[in-house]
Amino acid sequence: MPGTAARRGTAPATLAAGAPPASRVAASAAAGGILAGAGAVTVAVVAGPGTGLTGYVSEAGVADSGYASAYRIGVFALAGALLLLAAALAPVLRLAAGLLAAGSLCAALSGTVRCSAGCPLPPFERATVADLVHGGASIAATAAVVFAMLAVLFPPSAASWLLSPSAQSRLRRLAALGAALSLPLAAAVGLAMLLLGRGTVVGVLERVLLAVCAAWGLATATTLASHGRRG
Repeated sequence: MPGTAARRGTAPATLAAGAPPASRVAASAAAGGILAGAGAVTVAVVAGPGTGLTGYVSEAGVADSGYASAYRIGVFALAGALLLLAAALAPVLRLAAGLLAAGSLCAALSGTVRCSAGCPLPPFERATVADLVHGGASIAATAAVVFAMLAVLFPPSAASWLLSPSAQSRLRRLAALGAALSLPLAAAVGLAMLLLGRGTVVGVLERVLLAVCAAWGLATATTLASHGRRG
């Protein structure tokens, strides 16, 4: 029937107009969570009794820090934001969504288990079980976000049915930039931790890597939240 054919002909265009409404809501909430979480963690790191650029970001959350609550609230907000971003990406890129969901769980574990003073890690320092759990969860959360960038950069062909070409292109450009920055930074952090240990080099590299991950998450969430209204 002509009417049926017309409806069938317009279906792909409707799907390509933008992410589903629920995904856009989740993406908007994720963007807000990233801003709030990153802001709280930044305040705790800058204003807390840490050792400046020579220490780990996690040192702002140790028990005797006056800003430990702000730090943990920020980490939990970031964990929630990762889960919301995963929900926003789930209809489009399931692998990236799964990685972000795993990163959310690791971030929540990192915020739940506090490290001891100085957040010691091997091979240069003796670490407690809590230090190892906290450090491992933090590393795994960051790695999950970096791998999610790669999953967005190389999407399955089915993604074209849910997002317009312009939205796909923007998401892939953001992922390409994020991966190009975060992959060498992550490798440098790992090598510095093994060869140099805690110090200025690791402290600066860690902060830059986390900033790149947060910026990518915010830009990706903003793209998913805004594209459907323009599509």
